[in-house]
Amino acid sequence: MPTWAVQPMPRGPFSLVRRSKRALARAFAQAYRAPMQDVAGKTLIVLLSGGLDSMVCAGLAREAGARIVALTVDYNQRHRVELESAARIAKSVGAVEHIVLPLDLRRFGGSALTADIDVPKEGVGADVPITYVPARNLIFLSLTLGLAEARQAQDIVIGVNALDYSGYPDCRPEFIAGFEDLARLATRDGDKGVEFRIRAPLQHMTKADIAAEAARLGMDAGESWSCYDPTPEGLHCGLCDSCRLRSKGFADAGLPDPTRYAVRA
Repeated sequence: MPTWAVQPMPRGPFSLVRRSKRALARAFAQAYRAPMQDVAGKTLIVLLSGGLDSMVCAGLAREAGARIVALTVDYNQRHRVELESAARIAKSVGAVEHIVLPLDLRRFGGSALTADIDVPKEGVGADVPITYVPARNLIFLSLTLGLAEARQAQDIVIGVNALDYSGYPDCRPEFIAGFEDLARLATRDGDKGVEFRIRAPLQHMTKADIAAEAARLGMDAGESWSCYDPTPEGLHCGLCDSCRLRSKGFADAGLPDPTRYAVRA
């Protein structure tokens, strides 16, 4: 059975009434947040990058009363400052364990985040951008699944988003559903009938709704890091895809943006 995170779009009023993208995303947010309430006392493995999305996921897990084990992958990314953000967030949500796992994806290259390729600054386009890291979420979820099995946990939380994002294929609901199927086939626990759940509570939210969730949860969004190309002074560049999406999210939500940008797009 598919999980709540990857069920098709609800019918009924959604098919009869024209809604704006933001209103539809808010309705999804209300519908998809509820299943996080069944994790009280459970161990949740949270894939914690240090970005705004993963911060909100960790906050939702804390709100739901889960026992948080955070995994951050140090893949030798260009924006290594996000590792410091991940450490702050893990502490703020009371993670019982925070593992920072080294994995040098610069050896593979193929991305502006892991090779000597300029980060695009022209804005979000129609094609998958060069900031896409080949199979990153597949690699990361595989590592997270291994940690889940080792900690006897069945639930994994990832902050992928299919509305306001840069078009990465490993953020799609189909990918999450496919990995969940794979988890049953690839593990000893799955072979014994354990059902691993890949929870993606932000899957159908806009960046504005994610920013609003951070505020609702009482989280300091300034502790998170989004920029792909930090300045030498430690500022968000303001022009990369991730900075543009972040800035627009706070603006659309009508919230003050705590981010320090070098320039504003």
